[in-house]
Amino acid sequence: MRGGDWLIVLVITASVVMTLLDGLTGGVVSDWVGASLYQAALPVGTLLGWIGLITSPFLMLPLLGSFWGRFAGLPGFLESAFRNLIGVFDSISTVIGDAARWLALGLVIVTATVVIQRYVFGFASTKLQESVIYLHALLFLFSAGSTLLADGHVRVDIIYAKLSERGKAWTDLIGTYLALFPMALLILLVSTPYINASWRILERSRESDGLPLVFILKTSIPLFAVLLILQGLASAMRAALTISGKSAPGHIAPIDREL
Repeated sequence: MRGGDWLIVLVITASVVMTLLDGLTGGVVSDWVGASLYQAALPVGTLLGWIGLITSPFLMLPLLGSFWGRFAGLPGFLESAFRNLIGVFDSISTVIGDAARWLALGLVIVTATVVIQRYVFGFASTKLQESVIYLHALLFLFSAGSTLLADGHVRVDIIYAKLSERGKAWTDLIGTYLALFPMALLILLVSTPYINASWRILERSRESDGLPLVFILKTSIPLFAVLLILQGLASAMRAALTISGKSAPGHIAPIDREL
């Protein structure tokens, strides 16, 4: 089994255990969630926010390393750090992407079930209908990082394929810093009060028989931005290695040719 498979098993197991505990305790778990979950999660969210703020200057490290490596050679300790971090960030994207692929299967099954229920049996389940929205959103948000790792996002640069390896690296680096990082950071900045308000009231469906997990669904928005930032860092570090004349993990050794 892949790492993502174990992640799905862990999530399903935790959900089943919590449901069973709630049933065995007569709703104690549900009562605690309604009364105390926000207060318990608030310090965690605040801590993560500070960690992100403190570590944000490190986003510039691959850019500085690219210029340093191009003109003075990349120091050994920095090259080693880049390679190790690329491995870590790639692994995170791979595990999350492997887990997200099961959402596609779930989306197909749930959609087919909703259609059969409605048009064959004349029955409609609000929870199942809303599950389609959840699965669709989570599939695209959580697979964004692994798609970037696989270079699967649509490119609009018509000259990219004609560039040298170093030219491609410069293009990737510039695109990461001018487009990807600003967009992801803007998403984090704008979504923070939005997510906080949703958690404060433990927002649920507007339908009385809908899913009570809207606040969880909205939390996937900043997680999506974080996954893009981490994989963007890996991409920028690869570019820095290539620009410095080093072979980047997962890439062909660069051709030492001027732009």
